[in-house]
Amino acid sequence: MTSPQPDPGDDVPGAPTSGAAPVRVVLAGGGTGGHIEPMLALADALTRRTGAADPAPLVTCLGTARGMETRLVPARGYDLRLIPPVPLPRKPTPDLLRVPGRLHRAVAETRELLTELDADVVVGFGGDVALPAYLAARRAGVPIVVHEQNALPGLANRIGARLAARVAVTVPSTPLRGAEHVGMPLRTAISGLDRAARRAEARAEFGLDPDRPTLLVFGGSQGAASLNRAAVAAADALTAAGVQVLHARGPKNTEVSVPARPAGAAPYVVVDYLERMDLAYAAADLALCRSGAVTVAELSAVGLPAAFVPLPIGNGEQRLNALPVVEAGGAVLVADADLSPAWIESELVPLLTDPQALSALAEHAAAAGTPDADERLADLVLQVAGREVGDR
Repeated sequence: MTSPQPDPGDDVPGAPTSGAAPVRVVLAGGGTGGHIEPMLALADALTRRTGAADPAPLVTCLGTARGMETRLVPARGYDLRLIPPVPLPRKPTPDLLRVPGRLHRAVAETRELLTELDADVVVGFGGDVALPAYLAARRAGVPIVVHEQNALPGLANRIGARLAARVAVTVPSTPLRGAEHVGMPLRTAISGLDRAARRAEARAEFGLDPDRPTLLVFGGSQGAASLNRAAVAAADALTAAGVQVLHARGPKNTEVSVPARPAGAAPYVVVDYLERMDLAYAAADLALCRSGAVTVAELSAVGLPAAFVPLPIGNGEQRLNALPVVEAGGAVLVADADLSPAWIESELVPLLTDPQALSALAEHAAAAGTPDADERLADLVLQVAGREVGDR
């Protein structure tokens, strides 16, 4: 599927601006937001690269019909092409026998697309879309760049790294061949956020007091049950200490609520979902949250300290994602099983009521961040495509 094509006069991302041939970049990052968001941040960084000598690169995104990219990519103005999904079972199942046939079909269709698009470089972000893109690019002779978001890479990027011209990673210790630490590409609304300058506006937006210390609680787009339970149960202790709370419970968790606070008490604001994460970050002094790769990167980029509660299932990657910021002194780490109202009262309340401790945490969190990761990855991609990289 192709997103609707613009009229020739429309001003769209990636449209050529001169007679010079633009670099043609194909991005493979569909499936989850963890793959799509850095892909789109890179697309934005690439399309800002225009000048008198070179037009902005032409960007095409690859995805599947069942991923979030069918909504997110066209909404950002980029061309989306769909290829067959190749889900890789994590455990031996009868479905594993179908993978070779699915992969063969997906690689063949993707190679045809790369030829049609005259691709100069393929950039993959892992997941079901990336593996066929890597194999198709290898067969078509198109150079490959891999970007890995997590501390522990998935199968697609472990294979892609063996075929790639360059390998970029978010976490320095990521075990991939030839890995270069670039960071996580982020939206400029986040990477360019001045929290102090936006604090008053942000707190007013959420109905918070302009001067109280503020805890932000969120568990991703769907919320997190253990975070919800612990934070709500600690509401009295938090507000008694003068700490106000902005709590995103998740749109399905309507049972999560806090009784009305007494007059003059610190607010405890519960919302289903945070559309404006930039304002949520600006409002907060500390976050209580999971440690997905994008979350960790965003918090460190904006200098917001956190209490990270890694997801207790999977391969432990969330703990590893958080460790660089924790070791830099910009966050604390607590196991999901150890998170409790008592822990919040004993560990977070003293932090939130100590301005000097919060300031030190924020400074260390910012030092661990890479807010220019989108530009750094764009430089790398253009170098692989054979273009000079000038001033940004």
